[in-house]
Amino acid sequence: MSAAARFWDKPLAALDRAEWEALCDGCGQCCLHKVEDADTGAIYPTNVACKLLDLTTARCSNYPGRKRIVPDCLTLNAHLAGTLEWLPGTCAYRLRAEGRPLEPWHYLESGDREDVHRAGISVRGKAISEVFAGPLEDHAILPDGIEVWRE
Repeated sequence: MSAAARFWDKPLAALDRAEWEALCDGCGQCCLHKVEDADTGAIYPTNVACKLLDLTTARCSNYPGRKRIVPDCLTLNAHLAGTLEWLPGTCAYRLRAEGRPLEPWHYLESGDREDVHRAGISVRGKAISEVFAGPLEDHAILPDGIEVWRE
């Protein structure tokens, strides 16, 4: 493939809208809710997905209308991609914001959209919808050694 055809190697700011959208690896990790520790400000991921995330595909079920249905859905941009610490280290937007290449399992590199799932990166089979989850705090994924204290 020619260098010109590899748009994903360009800086994020140089991508057009179609290229930007195509950069998403389809892992669904950004669609998982996070919880914040009120005492420390630390942000922890959960296994609870936005109600719009299709858990079988790890893709938004209503991407064009998501902001209308979920007003606090984040619209990622080139600036945010380089500043949001909770974006996974495997996220194509984060990798490119940091000047790093895409992972070999990314469909733009491998040619197969299923590779993100085969590599175990996606939330497929690992998440529950917020419709069924209950309190987010019960689903926080804490680093080893951190205990949950409940009164």
